[in-house]
This record gives sequence, structure tokens and C-alpha cells, in this order.
Amino acid sequence: MNNWIGWALAIAAVVAGWFSYGWQGVVLAVSLVAFWLLLQFSRVMRLLQKAGSAPKGSVGSAVMLHTKLRDGMRLMDVIAIAGSLGIRVTEQPEVWRWEDEGGVGVELEFADGRCVRRTLTRPEAGDETAAA
Repeated sequence: MNNWIGWALAIAAVVAGWFSYGWQGVVLAVSLVAFWLLLQFSRVMRLLQKAGSAPKGSVGSAVMLHTKLRDGMRLMDVIAIAGSLGIRVTEQPEVWRWEDEGGVGVELEFADGRCVRRTLTRPEAGDETAAA
């Protein structure tokens, strides 16, 4: 959800509470908004705790991760799908990388907090024979 929509709904709840029940309605609306924010914070903390316990930048299958991704996804959505924190490749532009055990990797470029480009990279044939 867009941040502006969330804040507009919170303000609308406070105004509706005021017109419906006076100061008690405002207290109820503020309580509901605070509860909603605590739920969102709890969701993010559980996601980061789960992702933090996995090896950094690793994913079960980079190809499967790549098929589940789409443009416009937020980094938190990608972390939830990958199940681990990515490795930051560059700061400008913001690029993150996940890799599986076979050396196949997924690089995602983010702009304004949203995925704008994703690239699947496979190891070269010479790399496989050298590893064997």
C-alpha cells in the first residue's frame, strides 16, 4: 500500500472518531492506528529474524527465485520469497545478489525502494569443469 494512502486512512479514522464519539473516538482511532503499526513492525521483525538465520546471499534455487520475481517488488517482499538476506553488490544503483549452490545467481536493481531490473546469471562452462 502507498504510504500516503495509509496516512490518509489513519487521519480519516481520527476525524471519523472525533465526529462520531468525541474525544473517546479519537482515543479509539489512535489506539487502532498504533495497533496496526505494531502489527506491521512485528511482521517485519519476524521476516528479518527468519531471513537472518539463513546464510547471507544464499537461496535454494536461483532459477525458481527469478521466476517468482516481478518488477515493482519491494526489497522486503524479495527477502520473504528468497528466505535470506541478499548481498549488496553496489550502492548506486542499489543492486542486491542471491546465489544458489550451483553458482547460478540473481541480481536485482532497486530504485526508490522498488525492483526495476532483475538478471539471472549462470556460471560459465569453464567454471564447472574447474570446480569438478
